[in-house]
Amino acid sequence: MPRPARPAEQRRPARPSPPRSLQKEPFADVRFPRPTRLALAASVAGALLLAGCAPAAPGGGEASEGGTLVYASGDAEPTCLDPHVGGNFPQALAATQFLESLVSRDASGQIIPWLAEEWQVSLDGLTWDFTLKDDVEFTDGTPFDAAAVKANVEHVQDPETGSSTGWLALAKIAEVEVVAPDHARFHLSAPDSALLESLSQPWTAIESPAGIERGTDENCLAPIGTGPFIVKDWVKQDRISFVRNDDYNSPPADAEHDGPTALDGIEWRFIADPATRYAALQSGDVDVIDNAQPDAIAAASEERGITHLDAPRPGASNRIEFNSAQAPFDDVRVREAFVRAVDVDAGIEGLFFDTAPRSFSPLSSVEPTSFSDPSLFTVDPDEANRLLDEAGWTERDSDGTRMKDGARLTARFPVSTNQSVAAEQSLFEQLAKGAADVGFDVQITLLDLSSWYGALAAHEYELVSAPYTKVGPDVLRIVYHSASTVPAPSGYFANLAQVKDPEIDAALDAASASQDEAERADLYKQVQQRLLEQFHLLPIYDQQNHFLISTKVEGVRAMPTVSTPTFLAAHFVG
Repeated sequence: MPRPARPAEQRRPARPSPPRSLQKEPFADVRFPRPTRLALAASVAGALLLAGCAPAAPGGGEASEGGTLVYASGDAEPTCLDPHVGGNFPQALAATQFLESLVSRDASGQIIPWLAEEWQVSLDGLTWDFTLKDDVEFTDGTPFDAAAVKANVEHVQDPETGSSTGWLALAKIAEVEVVAPDHARFHLSAPDSALLESLSQPWTAIESPAGIERGTDENCLAPIGTGPFIVKDWVKQDRISFVRNDDYNSPPADAEHDGPTALDGIEWRFIADPATRYAALQSGDVDVIDNAQPDAIAAASEERGITHLDAPRPGASNRIEFNSAQAPFDDVRVREAFVRAVDVDAGIEGLFFDTAPRSFSPLSSVEPTSFSDPSLFTVDPDEANRLLDEAGWTERDSDGTRMKDGARLTARFPVSTNQSVAAEQSLFEQLAKGAADVGFDVQITLLDLSSWYGALAAHEYELVSAPYTKVGPDVLRIVYHSASTVPAPSGYFANLAQVKDPEIDAALDAASASQDEAERADLYKQVQQRLLEQFHLLPIYDQQNHFLISTKVEGVRAMPTVSTPTFLAAHFVG
């Protein structure tokens, strides 16, 4: 039974910022103070609208305190709960509940304070100073301070950690200097205009240094953070148990809730089968599910006791990429032929029940700098055949597959069953049939996440659909700069399309160095336009990120950073 409600927590008064040390480099007149209460109210309202959540309980139900929320995930179970290690979305889903970042992002896309209260950047972009909250502790009782920030950056950057997403995001930090307990100074090896975006992500979130010092094996089981929940235990292949952090006091600046959460805890279950997950939600056995199937999303309604939270992920769109480092897609004519041969729109319309609008951009629609050119993706089988003839694939074998110099026009397409819902797998099958009509032999192989990573590492693919979530358009540098063809310490390389284009590299480097938002936007547009015109990818839709929630639960929202759910303000009603 829920406990009686306790008095609402009072927001602590803002404290004045401490004096700063003088800097050797002149600083740009750019200061990022805590937003005003009015701005925060507008931001929260916007976040609720974007998340599809209403601030009032359906049917006027009264909030109750206590209870354990049950969450059922269809994503792959993490092999490590420390998101510094590796760095995939299943880790981010769980880590959002117990780890926090230096900064966050509001519903409009603006970077806002979290564990850091304000920051400054030097004119040359090489020095960043962060003023930190001074009254926050990790749940092991150790202080959050500049030394902890330094330890976390070094942990992400240590090759022994085996980081990928965090390592790529923080690659330009040369050193973190502890100026004072509440003052951390970042020295960069090169300007990084996306630094704040990178620091807002779960893969660079701040953990207790004492927890890190326990070693990877122990820290993977239960990382220690400052968040609203604490990892109690993890029964692998079953569930994680989170309990409330009764001393919680460090929400992001746009949070609609101060102080400890109303929930007693979260039971985080792993249920791979989507039908079983949805049935558990319908029966009331679970309260929230992710990776919902399109038919379940279409059927969800308050009348059925279920609400839908649509939270597209930032960063790259969901897309099929062509491995341009090996035949046959090392030829731009073959890449364009594939694009002309397949009818993505028809597949989406038939399989997704209006839950996945078509994309024509390398970037997610939530990114303001997203650039689209639908004219490049007109379905034209005749043109596809002409291009393949021109590229020398003129012979056919007995099953109609084109051949050239004795080689078949084969495209291996490994698909992760943990990252592609059944509807998406069916879409890929339909696209393969369309490509077969002009002579491609698309070989789809369904793999678990570990095997899928192995196929990519061995370059055993010509086609790939690999979601990459990152806050901001700098994701283009991560997934398309030639430097990203080299594996990170985890062994993963993000540039799966194997793009090695000096023009793209130069534009991405310039965007990373610029602090002029208009200039950055123009450079990112140039990069996207060139990627599309060279047919390095076939955009499909935003990274699908759907949550179905029982109407007995309110206050769930998706973080405006990487769209993971947060249960800080969640509570049961009725």
